[in-house]
Amino acid sequence: MRLTIVGAGAIGGFIAAVLARGGVETAVVVRGEQLSAIRRHGLRVRSSDLGAFSAQVDAAADVRELPASDAYLLTFKAHQWPGFLEQMAAVAQMNVPIVTLQNGVPFWFERDPPLETVDPGGRLGALFGDERVIGGVVHVSGHLADPGVIVQSGGLRYLIGEATGHNGERIERLARTLRRAGLDVEIDGAIRRSLWFKLVGNASLNPMSVVTRMTIGQMMRDPSVLGEIRALMLEVLEVGKALGLVENPEREAEDRIAYAARLDDVKSSMLQDAEADRSLEIDPIVGAAIELGKRYDVPMPREQAMYARLRAPAVR
Repeated sequence: MRLTIVGAGAIGGFIAAVLARGGVETAVVVRGEQLSAIRRHGLRVRSSDLGAFSAQVDAAADVRELPASDAYLLTFKAHQWPGFLEQMAAVAQMNVPIVTLQNGVPFWFERDPPLETVDPGGRLGALFGDERVIGGVVHVSGHLADPGVIVQSGGLRYLIGEATGHNGERIERLARTLRRAGLDVEIDGAIRRSLWFKLVGNASLNPMSVVTRMTIGQMMRDPSVLGEIRALMLEVLEVGKALGLVENPEREAEDRIAYAARLDDVKSSMLQDAEADRSLEIDPIVGAAIELGKRYDVPMPREQAMYARLRAPAVR
């Protein structure tokens, strides 16, 4: 297979480097200093799981500058979709899948009507029906130490599943390719449920890390912060219950907290963006959770207060 990673930051760059090292024909779409560094030196990785290595990949600023691929793995942040819409419209003309490896609620999660926080006007849904989409959940941590230099930790686990819910040969082939390269890939028959449980952490830990400027480990050790995180998780879990994805919100909140406690002093991706003065992925994570809460009549006062706080200029 030939695979293109669209948005080769810390997560996408790591995936691309592992694939290329494993002999998979790999290209990346990326911009700015990251593109220049990759063209000069390739991708350079310092991994807690795979050690230090480098890999050469094709790199361009636009997917239309690259040969066609068998699948396109989307690792840019979901709130950046408008900047990729024109070039992804070209991908929509091909008979190949996209794989959404992004935090938050993906555009295809709820289509009728589309979620305005992630797909205003339904433009993305019109380009990519469920039959064209493979959903994904990333359980890996990383950051860019310098342009083209990726520091990775937290394991190699990725979940993928067809948006239609019917996994077949297409996703089996993709999973085999990713596994042979060295990634721990699981085919998930309930990808919507897995996405929601990832959202529970993202919609609580990520915003709290921004307003407190704490790492995950520091928040877990602060009783008052931990109490607020638990309350935020419970609101999102109650929405998941209304969606039919969560059975016991109280038990699941404790499970999410126990999972987060193992991350120790990792900085959330949202905190990394805040410290670098980059735009925050507020709407796909917090905004979408609130929109679904309103749609299913689940009150979310803490998430709404957090949403307002994150959107205030002083939070940067």
